[in-house]
Formats: sequence, C-alpha cells, structure tokens
Amino acid sequence: MSEPRDTSGSDPLIVSVSGLRGIVGGSLTPEVAVRYVAAFAETLPPGPIAIGRDGRTSGPLLMAALTEHLRRVGRDVIDCGIAATPTVGIVVRQEGAAGGVQISASHNPAPYNGLKLFSAKGRVLPAAAGARVLERFQSLATADAMQPALGAVRAGSVRVVDGGPAHIALVAKTVDVEAIRRCRPRVWLDAGHGAGSRVARPLLEHLGCEVVIEGGEPDGHFEHTPEPTADNLAGMLPRIRLEHADIGFFQDPDADRLAIATAEGRYIGEEATLALTVEAVLAKTPGPIVVNCSTSGMAAIIAAKYGVPCHVSAVGEANVVDRMVAAGAILGGEGNGGVIDPRVVLVRDSFVAMAIVLERMCTTRAGDGGLASIDSLARALPQLVMKKTKVDLSPETRGPALVAALDRIGRAFPDAQASRLDGLRLDWAGGWLLVRASNTEPIVRIVAEAASDAAVDEAIQRATAALCPADAGR
Repeated sequence: MSEPRDTSGSDPLIVSVSGLRGIVGGSLTPEVAVRYVAAFAETLPPGPIAIGRDGRTSGPLLMAALTEHLRRVGRDVIDCGIAATPTVGIVVRQEGAAGGVQISASHNPAPYNGLKLFSAKGRVLPAAAGARVLERFQSLATADAMQPALGAVRAGSVRVVDGGPAHIALVAKTVDVEAIRRCRPRVWLDAGHGAGSRVARPLLEHLGCEVVIEGGEPDGHFEHTPEPTADNLAGMLPRIRLEHADIGFFQDPDADRLAIATAEGRYIGEEATLALTVEAVLAKTPGPIVVNCSTSGMAAIIAAKYGVPCHVSAVGEANVVDRMVAAGAILGGEGNGGVIDPRVVLVRDSFVAMAIVLERMCTTRAGDGGLASIDSLARALPQLVMKKTKVDLSPETRGPALVAALDRIGRAFPDAQASRLDGLRLDWAGGWLLVRASNTEPIVRIVAEAASDAAVDEAIQRATAALCPADAGR
C-alpha cells in the first residue's frame, strides 16, 4: 500500500491507511494526532472509541489530546491505559466500541510515536476503510476544521477499562494450562519497557511458570533499540543463561511481536516464532493458515506436512487478516514475530505465541520424559537460510523504470514462478526471492530464502545485477 509522506518538518510524517508515525515534537504533534483521529472518528458509526498506549514517555500527552477532542465532539472514550496492541483490539470488540486507537510507534526508537487504528471488529483497519480516513485527514488542514457542528453537543464521557483479565482468559483457553503447570517452565522475558509486562506477568503466572522479567516497567526508557532483532538483543541474550531459564522471550514496545531465544541464549529469531506456533497448532487441529509473502517458507512446509493449505497475502497485518477471514484460517501471521490467532483476536499477539510455544515444550517430551527444550523444537523446524538486503534507488530507477527493472529480474530467473501480489515474488524448487519497493524510503528491499547460504547469496546477487545492470561491472 502507498504511504504518503508529509515532509513539512525536519523529519517525515509517515501516514498510511492503517496509521501514522513520526518524531514527537517534530512531524508528529498533538495537533496532527488530533487531526488524524478526528478524521477517523468521522468515518465511524455512533459509539465509544477505545484508546490505549504503550509505555513511551510521549504517550500521556497524545492520550490527553485525543481524549479531550473526542469528548468535545460528543464521543465517549474507553480509556485502556497502558495496554498492548492486541489488548486494545480485545477491548474494542468486547465493549462494543465503534473503533479504537493504539498510541504506539511499535518498534521505532524512543523519539517516535504513532497511531494505529482499529475497526469495530477489534482488528487493524482494513485498507478501504483506512483510505477513507487518509482522504479526510488530508482535507482537515487546520484545527478550525475539527470544531463540533453547530448546535448542542453533549460532552463525551471517559470510562476506564482494563482489558488484561479478558486477554489472559482468552489466551488460556487456547492451551492446556494444566500441562504447562505440571512442567513449571522457568521463563525469562524482556518486555522492553513497553506495554507487554501488563499482561505477560499475570499470564505466565496463571500458567504456572517461574517468571523473570526485565524491562517490566512500561516507562519507555528503552535499554536497547526496541526492535527485537539479533543485533539489538546481543547484550540481553547472556542474561537468559545466567537466570537458568528454560526459554527467553522478547517483546517489542506494544507487544504484538515476539522473538525467542534458547536457554543457552541462542537467538532463534522472529521468523521461528510463527513456524513454532504453526507446528504446535496444526499438530492439534489441522486447518488453513495465512502468511505474508515475505515470511519464511517454514510455515508452508509445515502446512504441507499436515495436508492443509498455506495461503499467501501481501505484506501488512491488515492484508494477512483479510486473507485469514476469507480463507477461514485457524492461524496467521508475519515473519516479524507476529502471530494472529482468531480464537483470541485478529491482531498480532505476542502473548498467545508465548502460551502456544510453552505448551509445545510441555507436551513434547524429551528423551528423559522431561520438558522439551526450545532448542530441540527449533532445530526440528525446516532448516532454511534467509537473508535480506536493500538497494538505494537513484531517480532514474524509480517509477516506470522500476517496473522495467522488476521485469529484468523476472527474466533472470527463467525457471521461477512469478507473482506480482506485492512487488515481485519468484518461487522455484528449494527457494524464493521477493523484491519490493519500500513505501517509506527510496530503496528496494530484497529477501531471499533457500537451503544454503550459497544459494541465497547467488539469488540476491543475480537479482541485484538485474535491478542495477549499470553497476554490475563495477
């Protein structure tokens, strides 16, 4: 999907059909946030609007501005407080709200914040609905355009709702709680000073786990760059072994993504999160799944093992959910550690991923009859190599020239099956390649996966040479 950028400030305001983000005090101000939520509210039917936030220090400022505006135009507000993104989705659905707003910049660094929009079904706003919000936002040029209509308008009310207990109850219903309680796994969790600890601690304790939480205070004072990648977590990984934990979990600030590490502190990554949950869920209840086109092929291989379809969507949570609903999928997600379980909520949810993985450890017995290690479960997954790179685009290689470049890449892989669902995806026996133009930067992202490093490197080199033939000989 396209993401127009407002570059009036020193930093870009990234605006899309599902939300916005920017540096607070720069491109993102309370006025900009209010204008965006005003546009959103105008597209909604009557009813309250739920608002939550992660732990960022700018959250209270934006929360107060949004609440004041909505009340002034007669909207009731459901205040979720500090809450994970999936928790806000659950509150929207269970409280019968007209829609919802999560104040979060997800994995972006501390200076950023943003807004994510939810439909009345408690899911990220579908593209068509988001396009209407975006169009209205762009037409609301000033605060004067956001004044209440003439005539008496009652002030909206504010009601505080803690969605944590409902979230925990829904997650617990997806797993064998007693099996986990019998094993009493020791869990180390880095909540990253985000919203995750609000549900993670009571959930893990309800499951009978011994719990060690770092970054549990949701104050936005990030100890490391918040995206849970291997490089960003290098300083945290040794702590898992020091605490004698059976598994290490890492959440991003709004707790919709989960990365996993072994008891020895070996990072097995975000891509493995979805694959592990797919294996666990399909082993109990086979059914169709959905992944996006940049997600590891591990999930598709596992689905084939259980004789069920693996549907592929364009990149983006809303696209995954759309395809899940259409296919009647029992599970979906993205390779960034985002698992979507419709039994809980149609939102990426780190908590249901934790519960499912813990159940798998406790019901897949090791040789001595004890708890199966997460290391052994990860090594039992299809062993594939994925690499990602990006190529800067010159002005001469954008627009129609980029379309021609994608055609060249397709011709460079004559034995591959091509898809233009999102950029260019090429699949061949034993591997695949995805080439997509970034929606936010003048770059092309290239992702490849195969059985070996050599095969992946060769695919990326071939694609890069076709993308920029003038540079091939340099």
